[in-house]
Amino acid sequence: MLGGARSGKSAFAEQLAAASGVVRYLATSVPDPDDHDFAERIARHRERRPGDWSVVESVDAAAVLADPAPGAATLVDDIGTWLTARIDALNAWDSPRGTVTPDVEALVSAVADYRDRLIIVSPEVGMGVIPATRSGRLFRDEIGILNQRLAAVCDEAFLVVAGLPVRLK
Repeated sequence: MLGGARSGKSAFAEQLAAASGVVRYLATSVPDPDDHDFAERIARHRERRPGDWSVVESVDAAAVLADPAPGAATLVDDIGTWLTARIDALNAWDSPRGTVTPDVEALVSAVADYRDRLIIVSPEVGMGVIPATRSGRLFRDEIGILNQRLAAVCDEAFLVVAGLPVRLK
């Protein structure tokens, strides 16, 4: 599930997951208690999710996916916050591109090996203004490459624009 900010990608992914019945929701963000805007976004996501969904909060997406949830759809929301957490953990914002490659390899491998229903949400940031900062360009480049790699190993891919899903694959 690809899309820009506020495109409706998470809501569409949640609809797909809900249609599957039992859902395991993997939240990949690392909340900063001083970032009130982000805390509000997380709260809106939590309010929207059904209470019977199993929620796992972890930045180790590959490890969570290595432990399947048979009979449940797994929804990963989102790869952009996962990538940000990995770059932060490696202190790699000023490092050469590709520093997160081992983490990316592990994630792509875990997705490729996953056999149950898996729905992944990821931002598509390469369709707008070229970021003015090095860290912005680093994130744009890394997420673009990661999105390509994930789409290659997934059975389906959707782009959500203005709340409208368009099937790509």
